[in-house]
Amino acid sequence: MGDIIAIVLPVFAIILFGYLCRTSGKLGSHAASEINKAVVWVFLPALLFKICATSHFNEIWKPEFVISYTLGCIIVFAFIFVWRLLQRHDLKIASIDGLSVSYANTGYIGIPFCVLLFGENGLKPAMIATLIVVVVLFAISVILIEVSQQKAASFWMTIKNIVIALLKNPIIIAPTLGFGYAWLGLGIAKPFMHLLDMLALATSPCALISLGLFLAEKKPAFQSRSFIPLVFAKLILQPVVTAFFVLWVFDLPKMWAHSAIVLSALPTGTGPYMLAELYRTEAKTISESILWSTVLSMLTLTGLLIFFN
Repeated sequence: MGDIIAIVLPVFAIILFGYLCRTSGKLGSHAASEINKAVVWVFLPALLFKICATSHFNEIWKPEFVISYTLGCIIVFAFIFVWRLLQRHDLKIASIDGLSVSYANTGYIGIPFCVLLFGENGLKPAMIATLIVVVVLFAISVILIEVSQQKAASFWMTIKNIVIALLKNPIIIAPTLGFGYAWLGLGIAKPFMHLLDMLALATSPCALISLGLFLAEKKPAFQSRSFIPLVFAKLILQPVVTAFFVLWVFDLPKMWAHSAIVLSALPTGTGPYMLAELYRTEAKTISESILWSTVLSMLTLTGLLIFFN
């Protein structure tokens, strides 16, 4: 439990810093939105490009692990997505809520946690999961949201508008360029890599600061949807689905199987909040989902460690 708290506590501390900056008046009412824009347009694209440009196919292609973890993400995404649509929420809300139950905090919590549990061997599954989360899930969500934004009567005009919107979206462009650069095998010059490192390192802290600022804002008591099902799906449903694939379908080696389950059981990362703010949807549900999934994950992750031992 102490090790888990040591990893998770800095997440709360940074959120608290943002909260105090707003309540003390050091940062204004537009700070959360502006910092989030910097994350989406500058820091996150640098992180995505760096991860993809430095990835080697033979290191990330572990078919059974990739399939198991991806299916765990996609199934819970689809479940919440369809459920929200049946509740008569729009496509944008359904997409962001689907992302919130599948987008694990692999970078800020998952990587140090896997290294803590499995040593340096734990770094590979954590990095593969990070790629799946920040590339595949983001892409699916952004595409669905962009579809919801189009109101053109013509089918082909709608397709054209979606493609143009996606080509302008940094969350889609950055990993695409990164994979293309990796395929060329040119390598990244040290000054440019240093620049990417500096920008990438700012992604999680700035997103968490923005979240803290948002939580400090006075918001209407009304909420169109509850965060509780999102937290349950993230902490319980996703690891159960992933466990089914890694233990019964593919029977992965112990380290890979346990890594997949742990990475699926991580709390929600800040990605869904970034999109909720960027596309100006109700972000309160997402912010509470991130906060409470992080709090409760200390118990669920501890339970997993006890079960594994």
